[in-house]
Amino acid sequence: MMDTKQALLIINPISGTSNKKNLDVLVTERLAQNGIKVDTVWTKAAGDATNLAREAAANGYDIVIAAGGDGTINETATALCDTGVTLGIIPCGSGNGLARHLNIPVDVRAAIDIIADGRAEICDHGSVNGRPFFCTFGTGFDAAVSHKFAKSKHRGKYTYLRNTFKEYITYKPEEYVIRANGNIITEHAFVVAVCNASQYGNNAYIAPNASINDGLLDVTIIHYGNILSTALVGLDLMLGSIEKNMLIHTFRAHDITIERKNPGPAHIDGEPLILDSCLDVKCHEHSLSIFTPGCDTPIRPLLTPMMSIVNGLGLTIRSLFKK
Repeated sequence: MMDTKQALLIINPISGTSNKKNLDVLVTERLAQNGIKVDTVWTKAAGDATNLAREAAANGYDIVIAAGGDGTINETATALCDTGVTLGIIPCGSGNGLARHLNIPVDVRAAIDIIADGRAEICDHGSVNGRPFFCTFGTGFDAAVSHKFAKSKHRGKYTYLRNTFKEYITYKPEEYVIRANGNIITEHAFVVAVCNASQYGNNAYIAPNASINDGLLDVTIIHYGNILSTALVGLDLMLGSIEKNMLIHTFRAHDITIERKNPGPAHIDGEPLILDSCLDVKCHEHSLSIFTPGCDTPIRPLLTPMMSIVNGLGLTIRSLFKK
């Protein structure tokens, strides 16, 4: 006889652009076939997912499922670290960086099937000044864009690209002092990104070779060139070949300290916030169990992004016919 497991489904109704109607029914019916009983809650404000996931862990739930974007996943995962409760991800956001890194499909039914299959991977997470991140933390140009995007009335890839272009025209790089692995780097940098996973989202590969369970964080420093050379970094970012660009410096470390002259913008898993001038970043090894498809394939420049685009177009076409 199959043992019944308890799962809590946390849905963020305003994440991304997809309609969440009947999502709870889809999840409940599919997982019931695998002996998983699902309770559903909907978030109403920032921080709700963390509180709900924390209560679920305390009340003996085996699984907590986050249906939303990277911000919702961050909130949920924050409460589950080192609890033994497994995180399920149904990507419904604008970028879905962590899900894409883990090869979790953005197709809702396929993502639910991965949870039903029950294969879990023990993953690392990072923290900056005590705040957890599971995909990326960054400061510099990407953080400035995140702040602009958060203020936009519309979501989605095209809004993000428009904000990126507007910010690029006026952005001035900052000076950073970075300490890691016994070395000190002082740079005027366009971006300093610390990555647990490989991409920001939307297949923008800021750290193509990052591993989510190697006990290390991947640091990508983008130096500032001229308008054209810096813009070409963006092209390499989308092609998965950023590490070959001459403006890029990458390394891995367990602990990193980043100092800048003043407090300012940063982002944690795409969510903007203001952080202190001194940023203490750490890797927390094997802290979180996540359902994954178990196909940790290396990123191949150009080919991997192109396949993701093709898959995305196929999903869009199928959704149109379903309507």
